[in-house]
Amino acid sequence: MIINFSVSNFRSIRDEVTLSFEASRSDEMEKHYVINTVKNLRVLKLGIIYGPNASGKTNLLEALEFLRSIATKPIGTKTGEFDFEPFLFDDSSRVQNTVFTLEFVSNQVKYLYRVELNRKCVVRESLDYYMPNSAKVFSRTTDQTKQLVDIEFGSKIRIPADGRKALAGNTLWNNTVIGGYLKTNIDSRELHDVAEWFKSFLKPVIRPDLNLVPFIFSKFESDETGRETQLRILQKAGFDISDLKYKRDQLEVNEELLNYLNREIPIPAEQIKKIRNRGMVDIKNLLVQHTVNGREHLLPLESESRGTKRYIELGGVLAALLRGDVVISIDELESSMHPDLVKHFILTFLMNSGNSQLIATTHMRELLLEKEILRNDVIWFMEQKEDASSDLFCLSDFDTSVVRKSSSIYNAYKIGRLGAVPDLGDYYLGIADE
Repeated sequence: MIINFSVSNFRSIRDEVTLSFEASRSDEMEKHYVINTVKNLRVLKLGIIYGPNASGKTNLLEALEFLRSIATKPIGTKTGEFDFEPFLFDDSSRVQNTVFTLEFVSNQVKYLYRVELNRKCVVRESLDYYMPNSAKVFSRTTDQTKQLVDIEFGSKIRIPADGRKALAGNTLWNNTVIGGYLKTNIDSRELHDVAEWFKSFLKPVIRPDLNLVPFIFSKFESDETGRETQLRILQKAGFDISDLKYKRDQLEVNEELLNYLNREIPIPAEQIKKIRNRGMVDIKNLLVQHTVNGREHLLPLESESRGTKRYIELGGVLAALLRGDVVISIDELESSMHPDLVKHFILTFLMNSGNSQLIATTHMRELLLEKEILRNDVIWFMEQKEDASSDLFCLSDFDTSVVRKSSSIYNAYKIGRLGAVPDLGDYYLGIADE
């Protein structure tokens, strides 16, 4: 699980911002909010981020996704470049490095991982662990002129000399050491646990337009209990859905279909070639079963309302959060959903999850009315500063002169006392006077 995540010089984020899941001293709703991990460390399950459009909320989630990507999907050649932009509204930022720092727990061990990079290469990288005192797993530097990597291991790390040499050889100047490890046949408990955390526990960002149906299909085929959990989630949320099924069909291949498949479910080029040569493609249709007056009716997912489709998809995500220990980020959680449904989603997660974490961005101010279900230390705000860079701060950072126990967080945010609201002008455009 994540303890702290920091990033600087990534898209709209110029100066370092930190999203923290360390619980404050408050014991409010401790049972449902706080995960007790390693000694004396209390970690929150939830982080909700508010802010106007273009404030940087999505960029913060994309930064975490980018870090996951460079750890699990190393670039294959030395000429490849990282696909990201530094802060662009400051000439000095264009030549400065981008820095990610992640503090997390994997397999009951606390780790601190730091990566500094530019578009061409990883400049510096380090990994430390705590047992309970800090100790080095590795530190890495890159000679940017020679495009060569030097890796130094901690004194307690047991990797034979030939394994260290092989890892260095597989860690290109534009690869992380974690990515290099995934290409190397060596035994290292620390590198294995960290690589496994990035691969299996930290999940990709769920964007509002992301098609999650393939994810649901994969769960149906491999996990019948997961399907039953998802059905229970939907029924508890008030949907008259008695079952979810799928059927297989075949479609004749054409370029429009191939483009759709490649867009919605990215497919490797060699697989696209096989599908084109075969002339047919296997597809699955998700069917939603409704039982009305004792009769069963199977409807295609496309016939459901947009909000119902969204919750069916997010129901699969919620089932994953409840049945495993994962970290999932959802951008614009409230998209297409009624406010009561969003509240129900969050409460279902809090009341039934174990060690999973949910990070969500939202514009839904109504949640701030729910003082009895939201702790101050899970509510974050992101706003754009005068220099167009993003700033991030927590509700718990405000002192009692701004936020008292009796204060209405909703009203304070609505009138701008907490910041992170749109800077709107008046309604007069003066078009008639031109």
